[in-house]
Amino acid sequence: MSRSRLAFVGLGSMGGGMAHRLLTSGYDLTVYNRTASRAAPLVAEGAVLAESPARAVAGVRTVLLSLSDESAVEQVLFGEVVPELAPGSVVIDTSTVSPEYARAAAVRLAEAGLRRVEACVVGNPLQAREGGLRVFAAGDEQDIEAVRPVLAALGSELVLFGAPGAAATAKLILNLLLGAQVASLAEAVTYGARAGLDRDQLLATIAGTGFSSEVMRFRAELMRKGSYQPAFFRSALMEKDLRLAVADAATAGVTMPVLDAVRDRFAAVVEAGDGDKDASVLIEHS
Repeated sequence: MSRSRLAFVGLGSMGGGMAHRLLTSGYDLTVYNRTASRAAPLVAEGAVLAESPARAVAGVRTVLLSLSDESAVEQVLFGEVVPELAPGSVVIDTSTVSPEYARAAAVRLAEAGLRRVEACVVGNPLQAREGGLRVFAAGDEQDIEAVRPVLAALGSELVLFGAPGAAATAKLILNLLLGAQVASLAEAVTYGARAGLDRDQLLATIAGTGFSSEVMRFRAELMRKGSYQPAFFRSALMEKDLRLAVADAATAGVTMPVLDAVRDRFAAVVEAGDGDKDASVLIEHS
């Protein structure tokens, strides 16, 4: 039996997975995506497709966003969604943005009489569909508690990080580590292959040792298969997150020469036209 009506805007790999999870958890869902065809599987499962973000959120008190960057959040949230929301409505924003933007967005929404729950999610699209994400939340604790059932449906773990921007910081830190591991794996394996080792055997060996991690094992398998699409984490988004993190660290007086070099590597992947492929495609550019 349906418990509540939600709106979900942004149905990329992660957004689509989370929307599916909410449907199977019993929520009524109105959805919007710029490319409407991405919503077709959700409509088949019972979601209602809206023609615009404004139409999606009309009459809804809880809205979820999963958008690619700050520009998209600015256009969709503040340009189209906010004017349609009744005072007291909650915006659960799962988009990865800079901590500075997250803090400013919380203030702007509060000034409009709305509540923002920062809900950065960690995991992949398969985990999103299964409700196996880790959810990093920030904002007013009462606002978080008000939507806890929604967050619990999305993730197996909910961690509260405090004030607006804190969850965004934690998410970017994890993505820094992800990018560094993918880049180091790609470079090390390329070295081994050019030194005469069998690439597949080397990838399997690394994945099976204590030098690996769950992240490296997962990416090693994608590299071994050359399976870069559909992407679990697009290279373009990896570059964006690394750029945001390095810039935010600089404001805290922390320099990141290693991770800035990793960002350069992913920027080259994007420039070469592989931005929509999984981050593990970096090995093909080493």
